[in-house]
Amino acid sequence: MATSTFRNKNEVRPKKQGAAKRKRIKDQKKRLIALGMKPENVEKMQSNELRDWLRRPKQTKAILEAAAAAKEA
Repeated sequence: MATSTFRNKNEVRPKKQGAAKRKRIKDQKKRLIALGMKPENVEKMQSNELRDWLRRPKQTKAILEAAAAAKEA
């Protein structure tokens, strides 16, 4: 029995996968578009900006609706 890998949890734990990260970012972009943000603006955003906008979806939706109302008026 290999005690070194058994005791060292860092060598046993699962690693993050690139495909999973790309899927998460793709899903986050879909969520922002569903909230009312323009797709061309979403495509230009960095991944950390996506997460910032999605932290408070109610506020994000209110901001986007207010911007759309201001644009119409």
